Amino acid sequence: MAAQLDSRRRSARSRAIVLIVAVSALLAVLVVASLAVGSRALAPVDVLSALFSERRDTVGVIVHELRVPRTLTALLAGACLGVAGVLMQALTRNPLADPGLLGVNAGAALGVVVAIAAFGVGTASGYVWFAFAGAGGAALLVNAAARPDRRNDTVGLILAGVALSACLSAIVGIITLADDTTFESFRFWAVGSFERRDADVSAQLLPFAIVGMALAAVVARGLDHLQLGRDLARSLGVSPALVTIASGAAITVLCATATSAAGPLAFIGLLVAHAVRGAVGGSVPVSLPLAAVTGAALTLASDIVGRVIALPGEVEAGIVAAFLGAPLLLWLILRRTR
Repeated sequence: MAAQLDSRRRSARSRAIVLIVAVSALLAVLVVASLAVGSRALAPVDVLSALFSERRDTVGVIVHELRVPRTLTALLAGACLGVAGVLMQALTRNPLADPGLLGVNAGAALGVVVAIAAFGVGTASGYVWFAFAGAGGAALLVNAAARPDRRNDTVGLILAGVALSACLSAIVGIITLADDTTFESFRFWAVGSFERRDADVSAQLLPFAIVGMALAAVVARGLDHLQLGRDLARSLGVSPALVTIASGAAITVLCATATSAAGPLAFIGLLVAHAVRGAVGGSVPVSLPLAAVTGAALTLASDIVGRVIALPGEVEAGIVAAFLGAPLLLWLILRRTR
């Protein structure tokens, strides 16, 4: 039995390495495509020439000041959501779980609305800190609302997250309906978009993404043991409460980072978690690196498709991701009810 288990693990690691290399190659192609497509299409040769030089002509300005920051933000947000999706489904042992269940998206939305309505902030780099503070505050409230003696109860955390999300969404609705200016500014963030993102956004959020990824790597093996059952996990020296709290912290930081950068991108974590599990199995340590590159690739692809299908305008990446993810969610629900 032990030999078979070791063989399966080695096989999963081998598949993961091959897939990481393949998805990374695809990601490199998507990066070039992201720098090339838009309201003004650029030839790949011109993109590469501008990318590795200091050209200050029109092509250089488009690549360096508009599309590179946008691409970096999409990569950062996608990697964070991919890892958060794997953590969330492993923590809850629920294939329908989405990283936004802990109230992070609703908290970030409230932070953005407050920034726009109360402080007149109108740029992504300006309200990113308000969104992050709102997301973090919502996560803290969810943990506080859960029963103090059962913080390791994932069902209680999810119920608290759903309840808080409904409450915060109602507050956001009241504020935006009362102020047309706030509503106009907020609606572009609320659909999930990478448009008009400057380099400051990804630079400000990169340290938080690194912290979230590091924390995810630390709790990965504990989550693997936790999926075997709490009693068996304890016998292996794992504290279920500590793993649950640390995993929740990692999910919060990662989701807050992505949501602050681009708005609520629904279904990215759900799609990535299912794709990775189907490819390499349920081992969290094996899944995390693949989830990061897959999430980055899927998010960037959604942004590229949104720019291509409605030229000279564009469809926000959040709408494209929802169009891809909603059928998957419906299929999963139907399959579980049969």
